[in-house]
Formats: sequence, structure tokens, C-alpha cells
Amino acid sequence: MAYPDDLLSPAEHVVIHNHPHWKMLLVPVLVLIAVAGGGGYLAALASGSSWELTAWIAIGVVGLVLLLWLTAAPLVRWRTTHFIMTTDRVMYRVGVFTRTGLDIPLTRINSVRFEHSLLDRALGCGTLVIESASDEPLSFDDIPNVERVHSLLYREINDNPDDDFQPRTA
Repeated sequence: MAYPDDLLSPAEHVVIHNHPHWKMLLVPVLVLIAVAGGGGYLAALASGSSWELTAWIAIGVVGLVLLLWLTAAPLVRWRTTHFIMTTDRVMYRVGVFTRTGLDIPLTRINSVRFEHSLLDRALGCGTLVIESASDEPLSFDDIPNVERVHSLLYREINDNPDDDFQPRTA
């Protein structure tokens, strides 16, 4: 999904638009499987008893609350978190009801580095750390293809017109 062009300046183009890496959805998927399996097991235990309907309603309500809290909320949080790099700035947006945004002009960035563990390397993600002119370093976790993002960001900051992002013309 492209970032809305009406939020960009006239000469600004999106270079990268990422959501966090899918690894942050592993625990919610495991919770989904556990809640579905556990709910099915408990419903089977309650079947045939005199309080079967009451037990099924209780299991359903508890299961629904757990799924909304531990599966749906992280999925929505993942979907509404955006890491965007344009030709002029780095933007980070997060939130559903309360949106938080961070913009860092490329001219204010002093250094960029990435970090990733062995698991991150295997999954193809990592942490991007940006040091700007007046702030403490900012860490962006679970960035997909962090080495590529690091390289592209460095090239945009480098200000070499031969390696800058060139939008595709149709």
C-alpha cells in the first residue's frame, strides 16, 4: 500500500513503505491456535452435562475476549504501524485511535546503523537505529530487509544524485 501522496511535498517521493516484520504476529497466531484448541477441548468436556449451554456460552465469551485482546489487537497494531522513507524524510506512524507520528528530515540525520540477532538474520529483519542532530538515537524494531533499508537511507542522505531514488514512469 502506497503512502498517501497528498501528505507529501510536491517533489517528494516514497522510497520505502513498510509495516513491521511479520515475526511480531507469531505470538498472536499461536494464541489463536491455543484458544481455538483449548475452547474446543473444554466445549467437548462440557457436552452432555446439565450445564452444557452455560459452559459453552462462558467458553465462547472468554475465548472471544482472549482473541480480541491477544490476537486482533496486535494484528491491528501491526497493520497501522508504518515506516516510510521518502526522498526528503523518514516517517514513523503508529496507532489506531491515538495516532503518533515522527518525522526526521534527512538533512538532520547524522548516522544510521542496523542491528539484528541470529533469529532476525534468519527471518530477514532487524532494528534500524537513526541518530539525528539534536535527539538521542531512535530505534525502529522489526524493520523488514533492514540492511537494504539501511543502504537506501544512507544513499538518500549521501546526496549523490546518481544513486538517489528515481520514481518509475509509466
